[in-house]
Amino acid sequence: MSQNFKRNISLTGAEEFTNIKLGDPVRDAAGMLGVKEALKHGFKEMGVLRSMGALLKMNQKDGFDCPSCAWPDPEKRSSVAEYCENGAKALADESTTDKIGADMFKKWSVEELSHLSDYELNKFGRLVEPLVLRPGSLHYESISWDDAYKLIADELKKLDSPDEAIFYTSGRSSNEAAFLYGTFARAFGTNNMPDCSNMCHESSGVALGETLGIGKGSTVLEDLYEAEVIIIAGQNPGTNHPRMLSALEKCKNNGGKIISINPLEESGLVNFKNPQHLSGVIGSGVDMADVHLPVNINQDIPLIKLILKKLAILDSVDKSVFDHVFIEKYTSGYDTLIADLMQYDEKDLLKRTGVDESAINKTVALLRHSSKIIICWAMGLTQHKNGVENIREFVNLLLLKGALGKPGAGTCPVRGHSNVQGDRSVGIQHFVDKDMNARIEKYMHFTPPSEQGLDVVESMQAMHNGKAKAFLCLGGNFLMAASDTKYTAEALQNCNLTVQISTKLNRTHLVTGKTGIILPTLGRSEKDEQNGKRRYFTVENSMGKISQSKGVLKPASDNVRSEPQIIAELADAYFENHPLDWKAMGEDYEIIRNYIDLVAKGFEDTAKKSEGHGYYLPNNVRNLDFSMLPKGKAQLTINKLPEHVLAPDELMLMTIRSHDQFNTTIYGLDDRYRGVYNERRVVFMNQKDMDARGLKKLDVVNLTSTYDGIVRKANKFLIIPYKIPTGNIAAYFPETNLLVPYNHFAKRSNTPISKSVRVRVYKKESNPVAID
Repeated sequence: MSQNFKRNISLTGAEEFTNIKLGDPVRDAAGMLGVKEALKHGFKEMGVLRSMGALLKMNQKDGFDCPSCAWPDPEKRSSVAEYCENGAKALADESTTDKIGADMFKKWSVEELSHLSDYELNKFGRLVEPLVLRPGSLHYESISWDDAYKLIADELKKLDSPDEAIFYTSGRSSNEAAFLYGTFARAFGTNNMPDCSNMCHESSGVALGETLGIGKGSTVLEDLYEAEVIIIAGQNPGTNHPRMLSALEKCKNNGGKIISINPLEESGLVNFKNPQHLSGVIGSGVDMADVHLPVNINQDIPLIKLILKKLAILDSVDKSVFDHVFIEKYTSGYDTLIADLMQYDEKDLLKRTGVDESAINKTVALLRHSSKIIICWAMGLTQHKNGVENIREFVNLLLLKGALGKPGAGTCPVRGHSNVQGDRSVGIQHFVDKDMNARIEKYMHFTPPSEQGLDVVESMQAMHNGKAKAFLCLGGNFLMAASDTKYTAEALQNCNLTVQISTKLNRTHLVTGKTGIILPTLGRSEKDEQNGKRRYFTVENSMGKISQSKGVLKPASDNVRSEPQIIAELADAYFENHPLDWKAMGEDYEIIRNYIDLVAKGFEDTAKKSEGHGYYLPNNVRNLDFSMLPKGKAQLTINKLPEHVLAPDELMLMTIRSHDQFNTTIYGLDDRYRGVYNERRVVFMNQKDMDARGLKKLDVVNLTSTYDGIVRKANKFLIIPYKIPTGNIAAYFPETNLLVPYNHFAKRSNTPISKSVRVRVYKKESNPVAID
């Protein structure tokens, strides 16, 4: 077969519309409709008995952790329904009774499959046997586990350098799997360990590390109940972390106030109907946000600077607005920050935000006498060129108010996938931790590499230019999660080998290297047994607590293996002589946990302490210990205003999720909170911007973005008039990831600019001309 053979793969799948239906945006979240939707998905995919049995064990102390988001479980849990609609959908999706193997791939070539939508690909069912796509072939075929391991090991041995291999990790993996995977990569000889946090909360980690000394949040769940004010910025809890609404409800019932900062007004922050309370079933629910600030996309820094300047002026009168005792004792940079704030013109800041000044003044009034303040945020702050600075500016507010290290106050980055924070805690990182390396050498008896590895953006570039030739994926859908879909696809196709450890089919399985391998693995909800003994994993929630997770369902197939077992057996096939007993670790997870306790920072007696409620990892901010920072103090920082220069015909695009998806997994085609049904190829636009372009409701348009003289296109979308600030538009990812340039990302974190992309909108028949 010719070395120039290339599979003709569609990156977008079907672009045909699916009979859209529109309704009014829903003004309240959850309620009995949410319960109905959750059960509908479960019953359809799993059957009634299997579905109910699993739901009763999800997020319970003797059950398994939800495979969806990383929101923490309360100490006092509902024994009936400690889950949300999206968690139930994730469970149904993972535990479907539909199955696929080599027989299905005999009928479908990868080229044919690529013309299906991401939703259709996901619906095929669980992968239940190892598969290989050989060079020059268009069809996956069956392969034994041993032959798959040997093939991978042989390809890895052909590399000229360990740094020609990339080991990517998704946040769904357990601590045990992630630690073993990272150990294999280091033993192999590389720190090329990009992970999904590079694409989402890396900006948070960098900003929090620079200002507070730890790249994690400082709050625990109970803090939200006690807060006087909770600011929710660039986050949509009603869709992405619905169980968070219960915590916000408790805050409201205790007299707390909620401030929403987001270009879109989202249903979950308008009204919440808790289906576990009578008022949420037959009543009117609880109104959530006391103030909504519909800020222009990525104009959060001007907004916070304006709020801080107004607070500083008030403080100059009576010195009671800012916590000067806290500032003096725990912070550095106060005088410089205040001087910098005073140089800004308030009218200019206000204009940049696009927010009505009365709403800002109301916000200032709520913050003026409050000291128990929590700031929650997600991708709406992190995925910009100035993503790190965005978070640093919000940290300034907390430091000036003394809102750290006490109940009801602190930082709360709301993580996405259910163990993405745990992956990093156990060592999935491309950068070098010299102390961790020393512990690896001491306790695991091999010398890990000391050169920094590649993050996601750097890995894409290395594969694209031929410097990386093998790409291994522990979970995830890398192609659709990464920016610049066409560029990413070309990068993957340049590899000699791509390996996916997966539960379900996705588009990354179709866009492979010369050889593609799929290794099917257990889902979070499935029993993991060895010699009749039930094994468990540990995971870390978004607030730093380690707890156990024990699957309860019968596995999809006897031929499916756990992630630690797959990694261990692959490592055993690769290494001829190595000080670690890889197979033993794949059989007995206690060996892995013992190594985690010795090597990973903060882990201690995990096997015992992770039982029941679990235990928290150390957090210096909770103890107000900033000794690791300059002058031993938290850092107040100077952050520049964002620089966005749009051409007259450009708009600012933010990518968003629908209510029927989690990350790149599409559960359905509805977004009922926004009133969109049976369609994903839509663009939300202000009516004034539509009028200026001669566009009408449901006109078909193409989108382009132009960066560095390169025009990127996303074709065939329907225009929907929506309440969004003028000059701003929103559309779903991954459909619009095509428009996000791979080489534009946040400074210092390399997080893609998926929430602030300059675009043009054209009627489909138009012929766009590139203008940089």
